[in-house]
Amino acid sequence: MKKSILNLLIAALIPVFSYSNEQTVRMYVGTYTGRGVDNGFYVIDVDLANGIFTPVAEADAGPSPSYFCISQKRSIVYAINEVNTFDGISSLASVTALSLDVKSGATEKVKELAVPNGGPCYISIMPEEDFLLVANYGGGSIAVVRLDGNGLPSEVTDTVVFREEGIRSARGHMTATSPDGKKVYLSCLSLDKVMIFDLDKTTGKLTQTGYGSVPEGAGPRHFTFSKDGSKMFVINELGSTMTVFDIASDGGLREIQTISTLPEDWTERNSCADVHLSKDGNYLYGSNRGHNSIVTYKVAADGRLSLVGFTSSSINWPRNFTLDPSGKYLLVGNERTGEIALFTIDGKTGLPIEPSINYALPVSGEAVIRPACLKFIE
Repeated sequence: MKKSILNLLIAALIPVFSYSNEQTVRMYVGTYTGRGVDNGFYVIDVDLANGIFTPVAEADAGPSPSYFCISQKRSIVYAINEVNTFDGISSLASVTALSLDVKSGATEKVKELAVPNGGPCYISIMPEEDFLLVANYGGGSIAVVRLDGNGLPSEVTDTVVFREEGIRSARGHMTATSPDGKKVYLSCLSLDKVMIFDLDKTTGKLTQTGYGSVPEGAGPRHFTFSKDGSKMFVINELGSTMTVFDIASDGGLREIQTISTLPEDWTERNSCADVHLSKDGNYLYGSNRGHNSIVTYKVAADGRLSLVGFTSSSINWPRNFTLDPSGKYLLVGNERTGEIALFTIDGKTGLPIEPSINYALPVSGEAVIRPACLKFIE
């Protein structure tokens, strides 16, 4: 462990950059791991123009490192382990920290920290890179993790569990700060609310200051912000809708629109998952599981959305997707097939068009490695 930390400190002195040339970018992938699978974190170089995926490295990031975030300042990956037991103790989850060599792609586990109220599904890092925020789906809570001077998770400073009458768990699904870093938000699927907090950096404690409500039964899941930070876009898992919030100067949320993510004639089951804004801020994308598609909206000047269309070829249960640093390509993690689909974005319509390739993650025995989080360093 001492050697690992030393290597980590040395790596921190190297400028962090996106490994790329004119057409190749480096992608990081978190997955759900099956029985007998140790390595669940993957580093892959992607030749976007030619649709070529080249495996670079893989690492043990603990069981089911289904979501992660990256410290660019310190070259550390922080992954949540989507489990309900840690070190033999139930109702505990964990955060795993990996040192990252951005040149070679090599990663090494350097720290694990237990987090109460198991079943985490999302992790983000504060803009100052001094705290991590963890959303616990199973525990219906939000946790705050302090980072030490080396960027390693040192302690859980706060855990807030939400309960309402008749609801067993709030199903916390995503937590992140506002673009200016002044507010912390948590989507609570079962409560149909996005909670709003202030974080005291001295104590590491949260104070709730309000919430925004989506339509009853909608089930807010992931969210993102407009380029100017004045709007929040929330994709609703249960209602198959997208809600647009106006963000007040104090961080408060006011709903201004809720629009379907599905075609009018779709009558079968569906659940939404992820949401991302185009690099120019003109288009919004959301993923449908069931309809198995990416929905594309045009974003008006006031933040309201209008439907552009759907992309469904080569998509199967798109839990997560991302845009490459140039904004010209969209990559989808197909959870059920263990494949990553690559799409080019049409510059005129904003629609992702036919993929050039579907890349299957390495298989361990008969297990399918299911992609759950795709990210680039920008």
